[in-house]
Amino acid sequence: MKFVQIVGFETERLEEMRQVLEEAGQRNEGRTGGPTYRMLLKDRDHPNRYAALLEFESYDEAMRNSDDPETSRMAEQLGSLCIGERVYTNYDVLESGELK
Repeated sequence: MKFVQIVGFETERLEEMRQVLEEAGQRNEGRTGGPTYRMLLKDRDHPNRYAALLEFESYDEAMRNSDDPETSRMAEQLGSLCIGERVYTNYDVLESGELK
C-alpha cells in the first residue's frame, strides 16, 4: 500500500531549503528506495507556511528512508532553516487517481 508523509513547516529561507533538497537529490540520483513523488505546497493565507508531501511505495520504505543517515543529515539541515518545529503527519493511501 502506498504511503504519504506530509511535513508542515514555516520558513523565511525557502530558497536555501530548495538548494539543500537539490543537492540531496543529486547525491541520491540512481539510488533505489526513497520517495517516489513529491509536492511542495505554499499556504496562501499564512506567509512563510509550507507543506511538503512525499509519497513512498510503502510505509516500510518510508521508514527505511527515515533511518538512512543521509536523510537524517538532510532533515537536520532543513530543520535549521525552519521557524519553530516541523509537523509530520503519516497517511496510508486508500485511493488515488487523476481527475482530468
